[in-house]
Amino acid sequence: MISTTSLFAPVDQDLRLLTDNLKRLVGARHPILGAAAEHLFEAGGKRVRPAIVLLVSRATLLDQELTARHRRLAEITEMIHTASLVHDDVVDEADLRRNVPTVNSLFDNRVAVLAGDFLFAQSSWYLANLDNLEVVKLLSEVIRDFAEGEILQSINRFDTDTNLETYLEKSYFKTASLIANSAKAAGVLSDAPREVCDHLYEYGKHLGLAFQIVDDILDFTSPTEVLGKPAGSDLISGNITAPALFAIEKYPLLGKLIEREFAQAGDLDQALELVEQGDGIRRSRELAAHQAQLARQHLSVLEMSAPRESLLELVDYVLGRLH
Repeated sequence: MISTTSLFAPVDQDLRLLTDNLKRLVGARHPILGAAAEHLFEAGGKRVRPAIVLLVSRATLLDQELTARHRRLAEITEMIHTASLVHDDVVDEADLRRNVPTVNSLFDNRVAVLAGDFLFAQSSWYLANLDNLEVVKLLSEVIRDFAEGEILQSINRFDTDTNLETYLEKSYFKTASLIANSAKAAGVLSDAPREVCDHLYEYGKHLGLAFQIVDDILDFTSPTEVLGKPAGSDLISGNITAPALFAIEKYPLLGKLIEREFAQAGDLDQALELVEQGDGIRRSRELAAHQAQLARQHLSVLEMSAPRESLLELVDYVLGRLH
């Protein structure tokens, strides 16, 4: 499988600079927030979202040099993403993320919520300082979408009436919105034609949906040591994702097990078995592949270049996580 190191080769130097800058930007005056932020940016993420912003920036600028505003947009994107993860971990009461202790487990929920708020506030301030109203609107929408996605997920827990459309909408809010809007914003900062910017948005949207569907498949198929959480943990918490949705169509019993919140002994094991037997995994793979194919098509508006090639390979990388 292709590694993110070779995938992001055209923006390798840019990403190193980004990591250094993030620690400096977030090095808050308050030691505990500074410590929380430092821990977050050290926690070994792949920096996929800022890498996409930098690749799109280079693919739309071509021979021109990256501007400070493009670099700042990539930093803002990672700050927003990280803030959302901190709040996610509080809501999910998670102790580990990427096998590293979460902020809420290292400090406490109150500090974690404040650290997330602080990162959202910092990103908003830097965003305003880009002095580009369209970009401000695009990224502000993402912050709203995150909240909406979390609320949707909370109110639909253990609700077996959830359909594929609702699932994709929630996946857009929680994952695809940031990738779509930040990719488009990079095009806007490059003064790319309106049509190109719209295609960049669609690329990010479909890539983000494929990414989320793959994550939801891995929740059922990956061993605990890989994910750092037990298999089927989404289902245990009442979050009904694509594999379970498809399996319910074939085995209505799965819906009953979910509705009673796995109250009886053996309920959960039976539910996981039904997801596997009910074609939930196979059909979810097809759905992810379909979204990936749509993402690829939207890159045809870009001229051939190494960054464009990386954006295409990124689609294969997302699907490759299943193997």
